[in-house]
Amino acid sequence: MSFFKKEQILNESKRMLSISTWRRRIVFWGGGLTVGLVCVLFAVMCDHINRYFSKFALHYSWAPLIITPFGFMLIVWIMRYAFVGTEGSGIPQVMAALQTNNMKKRQSFVSFRIAIGKFFLTGLGFLCGASIGREGPTIQLSAAMMHMLNKTGSFFRHDAERGLLLAGGAAGIAAAFNAPLAGIVFAIEELSGSFEKGISGTIITTVVLCGIVAQGILGNYQYFGSSSANLNIFPHGWLLILVIAVGGGALGGLFSLALIYLSKLMHSLLQKHRMLTVGGLGLAVALIGFLSHGLTYGSGYEAAKAIIMHQSNVQVGLDYGPLKLLATLLTYLSGIPGGIFAPSLSAGAGFGQLFAHFFDPSFADAAVLLCTIAYFSGVVQSPITAFVIVLEMTNTATSNMLLPIMLTSVMASAVSKVICREPLYHALAARYFEMLKAPTAPDKQHDLFAQEHNNSKEK
Repeated sequence: MSFFKKEQILNESKRMLSISTWRRRIVFWGGGLTVGLVCVLFAVMCDHINRYFSKFALHYSWAPLIITPFGFMLIVWIMRYAFVGTEGSGIPQVMAALQTNNMKKRQSFVSFRIAIGKFFLTGLGFLCGASIGREGPTIQLSAAMMHMLNKTGSFFRHDAERGLLLAGGAAGIAAAFNAPLAGIVFAIEELSGSFEKGISGTIITTVVLCGIVAQGILGNYQYFGSSSANLNIFPHGWLLILVIAVGGGALGGLFSLALIYLSKLMHSLLQKHRMLTVGGLGLAVALIGFLSHGLTYGSGYEAAKAIIMHQSNVQVGLDYGPLKLLATLLTYLSGIPGGIFAPSLSAGAGFGQLFAHFFDPSFADAAVLLCTIAYFSGVVQSPITAFVIVLEMTNTATSNMLLPIMLTSVMASAVSKVICREPLYHALAARYFEMLKAPTAPDKQHDLFAQEHNNSKEK
């Protein structure tokens, strides 16, 4: 009995040798490699600017009091009149783009213009001391680049509508933290909301191609190095897990709740006195940076790594966690482009340092690591993504911290949901979902800003 019919073999051979199929693959592979290259360039630029500003602020501690508020106002001015849609982390925009099949509406969230604006305005944010990360912008930047592959006309409708956007989002996380598995999980858990068999290959292939480029240029590294944390759940480790999961998750939930509530509250204020409000927020961020001796500027990478790795070259005070939380909150309320992931991980490490003082010194490393994951999981309420990111960033997947990290992440997310019932990114994406319902959604923001500009001229 023949298992394969001659006609089926012939059709499959024709499909495999089809010029259009190979053209589609080459364009897609080229797109994945290009995304990886741009992500590496973006990462290098942001990290260099971050380090430069930190050193500058250390020597001229008064300078950010002038640079930061005026820098915030400049970014918002450029964004309003040239790059509408680049505000915030970029993840809510990608989520909204995934909800529509209308190419014109999708262009308002992911396009070449958006990619250019996100790239340079995020760098400008680091240059003026904003408390931001590059991972959210990297996701929107990568999704926009993958979306541009649609213009080749060589992709099937399903791939064009969801697969390329999800693949770009996954590649963004993978490139930002050198965490390919976390990128795939994030695309499934947060962006997509479910595992879609038809496009899983697209996501994985893009992450692999992007990862090859990133590791080829930057090398294989752990974002925060290798943690020496060690914890046995029994007989005493369970208490540490419980306390930190509840405390860190609650703090993360409070941050999300405050960000969602204050964003709505400040909407009318920003419409009436946008530049003054943004400048005031920038000044507040600069004052917090001054009080923290410059540690709260930028992503907080150096401070977090110093806490996790016990580096003595950076002195991080016990007030770092609360100050970093406040600086990140104020920065995001200003509306400038920038991510929340890295600042949240850094704030979590700061809170971990604070929690460690209430336990035996032998638990100090574990307390820092667990609070990093607890706070971060509380903020994003995506427990699987959260613990996978931390595992890959700290090289703890093979240690006995694996189970404590997983337990802490799940428990912290549950605690956060009691405080903030709506996940942060879903709440922030709500206004973009509303724009999609309007018949003229892509032009709505542009018309609004033009009207505001004309009103200001008349006054």
